[in-house]
Parts: sequence; structure tokens; C-alpha cells
Amino acid sequence: MALLSVIRRWHFREGMPIREIERRTGLSRNTIRKYLRAGTVEPKFKVPERPSKLDPFAEKLSAWLRIEAGRSRKQRRTARQMHADLVVLGYDGSYNRVAAFVRTWKAERQRDAQTSGRGTFVPLAFAPGEAFQFDWSEDWAIIAGERTKLQVAHSKLSHSRAFIVRAYLLQTHEMLFDALTQAFRVLGGVPRRGIFDNMKTAVDRIGAGKVRQVNARFAAMASHYLFEPDFCNPAAGWEKGQVEKNVQDARRRLWQPLPSFPDLAALNAWLEQRCIEQWGQIQHGVLPGTIGDAWADEVVSLMPLGRTFDGFVEHAKRVSPTCLVHFERNRYSVPASFANRPVSLRVYPDRIVIAAEGQILCEHDRIIERSHHLPGRTVYDWRHYLAVIQRKPGALRNGAPFAELPDAFRRLQGHLLKRPGGDREMVEILALVLQHDEQAVLCAVELALEAGVPAKTHILNILHRLTDGKAGTPPRIDAPQALSLVREPRANVERYDALRNKETARAS
Repeated sequence: MALLSVIRRWHFREGMPIREIERRTGLSRNTIRKYLRAGTVEPKFKVPERPSKLDPFAEKLSAWLRIEAGRSRKQRRTARQMHADLVVLGYDGSYNRVAAFVRTWKAERQRDAQTSGRGTFVPLAFAPGEAFQFDWSEDWAIIAGERTKLQVAHSKLSHSRAFIVRAYLLQTHEMLFDALTQAFRVLGGVPRRGIFDNMKTAVDRIGAGKVRQVNARFAAMASHYLFEPDFCNPAAGWEKGQVEKNVQDARRRLWQPLPSFPDLAALNAWLEQRCIEQWGQIQHGVLPGTIGDAWADEVVSLMPLGRTFDGFVEHAKRVSPTCLVHFERNRYSVPASFANRPVSLRVYPDRIVIAAEGQILCEHDRIIERSHHLPGRTVYDWRHYLAVIQRKPGALRNGAPFAELPDAFRRLQGHLLKRPGGDREMVEILALVLQHDEQAVLCAVELALEAGVPAKTHILNILHRLTDGKAGTPPRIDAPQALSLVREPRANVERYDALRNKETARAS
């Protein structure tokens, strides 16, 4: 290349004749003329095409390489094994030629992937209020002194890049519905479109191209909030790259070091506050100002949230003879009037609601146990069993639901069970909560215990005075000290004799 540059400079710049260039370089005049006429800057050696013994098997070997590329690394055949298979088919060339073909094929495939495959992306731009992106991640926190694995929901506006993070224990339907509801509340409204991956809580089946069989409950939620769900291609996380990056950034900004809180509600309140604070600290990168500045301009383009979606998941259950329903290895009590009957179990992220015949029967705090080696737990409400113990008062003595009675009822039970008929009397006192306010009954029991008269009649007397608005003890009357007897009574025993005569006459 340096010699060609010298020849061109001598001839075109200094006007040196070809004969002199021949004398100085030792090249033939024909070679010098060829370089000068071609106008090439860099000499290239043209490799002649020579036939190879591998040419008849090139298409076969390329097909094998495409198949092997789709297999796992441990199941792929090596170039040595493919050479042996080609020999069986009649190839009599060397292994080195096969290895060179494999290297060339892999280099071309890698070059194609870098220029037009997954390694190449198109920058995306979103209009205000156009779309939001959603994704899940797994992170850890210390909850109630125990290191706990959490399922973290990330929601991010595509235009302003405002984000919100919320932690749950599971990735179920009700958690997803609550995460989106809370995200719309914090972000100030609902965009026109939501970008999701093909999570099982949203997509029941993936069809060809963009065809998706959307989960019915997820479709109801999207219809309620009036946004259009858009699902990415499988294994194409770059289609929602903003929220994917937010997952990585959140681990550095929020989860290091591990946050410690007494419960999940306190953690989520802290996460919401930290996310909003970071909006004003992080520069947008494309738009001028911070994320908070861009969000203030975008929020006017969002649809107001309106009425929140009742995001429960419903299960049909049958109440057991012991007035319990089973869910996730745990049991929850139901009023005894619905024993052995079907009910509807509505599952929320933090509670269990039991309904039947168009009305809500009861509600319990939801128990989520991640340790499957531990036995399931039972949640009782002693009020659900009052109808049963009215028929079977003996069950009050060792009934498991009544181990959680308020302290005043427990102390009263200790007094009443010591005497005959105390079971029945205690049941009748507990049944008062069905007709009266429970706190009023508890107050009456405590007053009776303080007075040292733990009896049903005395408790009823106090309860009636409380419910009628009368004081528990009658007011004290202060009589004047200067009372004097004005007319002394006169003794008249004849009246008693008259009464005795009437009794004698009646007896006769």
C-alpha cells in the first residue's frame, strides 16, 4: 500500500515518467500502468476460486449448523462430530476445511445478528398520556424482623418516566389489580395504553404474532379503567425497556441496603414517598428538567381515575360442618347459619371476604404463608358460633373459637363455670351481643365484675341502664340535717285485731 502511494505521488504530483518509476521500483511498466489506470488506492489480491471437496456438502453442513444453533449448549454437536457424519455421507476431505467453514458460518451469523437482529434497536418516543409500562421483579426486605422475598410491581409512564414501586408477597391476580389501582392513584390518572409482557395473570394463551387470549378478569379491569392492553413479543423485554431499566435502578436506589419495616403496609408507604421524592431528583434525560417537571406537564393528559376497580378473585366454596372454608392451606370461619352451604370467597391482597345470597357474611385478614413445611392456620370469629352453643352450651368449655374471647368475658366465664348451670348462663350472656352493641355488653360485664356480682340478672340490669342512657349507680340524695318530727304517729293495735278477724272469717 505504501509503494502504491509513492508511485501515484511520483506520477501525478511530480510528473515522473513511467520509465523512471520502473528504474526506481523495479516493477514492470505494465504493472505500473495497470495501477495508475485502475485508480486504486489500496492494492487487493484477487483470490482465485478453487473448487473444494466440501462444496457438495456445504448446504447440508449449513442446515446442521442452523439446527445446532437452536439447541442448548450441552446438546450441540462439535465440528469434529459433524466432520465424522460428513465422512459417513461420502466426504473425503480434511477436518480443517470443515472447521474453517464452521468458523466462517458463525462469524457471518454473528455479524447479521449485530446489524439486523436482536442487537439492533430503534429509539422510541411517546406522546403525553399515551402509554405506561408494567413489570414484576423479585427483591428482598426485612419485614417484622425476618428477611422476606417480595414480588415488586413497577409501573412507569412512558412519556414523563414517572414511576411507582409497590411490594407484595405474591404475583396473583388480586395483587396485579391492586398494584395498577395504586399506580394510577399516585401517577394522577390512566394513560390510553398499557404495555405488558405475557404474564399468566393477564394472558391465558399466546397466539401467532400479536394474537393473545386475554384473561377474562384482566380484560374486565382494563375495560373498567379504559386503557388498551398491549403485550410484547415473547422474550422481547426491550419493547418495554423503560420499566426494565427501572427494575435495575430501583435495586440500587430503594433496596440497597435492605429496608426494614414492621409490616408490608409501612414498607409500601415508604416506597411511595421515596418514589415521589426521586421524581424531583432524577433528570429526565430527553426533556428539559427532572422527571417531576415532565410529569407535571403530562398529568393533564391522563384520564382521571374515577371509581376504583373492585379487584378481587372469586372462588366458589362449600362451608364445612365446623363452619370453616379452606383457602391456600388456611381455614376461615363463617357464620353457623351457612354451615354445609355454598358461599362465594372473594380474595383481596390483604383480606378475605365471604359472601352469599347477595350479602357480605364476614371478612377476615388474609394469611399468606410462604413456608410450606408449616401447618395451615385457622382464623376464628367466636361470634360465628353463638348459634351453635345456644343448642350445645357444653361446647363453650373447650370450644376452640372461644379461646379468643375478650378478657372480660374470659374472667366472667371463669366465675360462672364453677357453679351448676354456668355454661347455659354464660351462653345467654354471650348471646346478648346479637341484640346489643358488643362494647356495651363488655362494659356491663366489667361493671358487674367490679361490683362482685357476676350474674346474668345483674349484667342485664346494668346493660339496660346503659342502653337507656341512665347512670350505672343512682345519684346520692343529701337530706337536710334540720328535719324534725311535727306529728308523732299514734300506736293503734286495734287495726291488727281487725285484720286477724278477717283472716278467721275467710278461713271459716
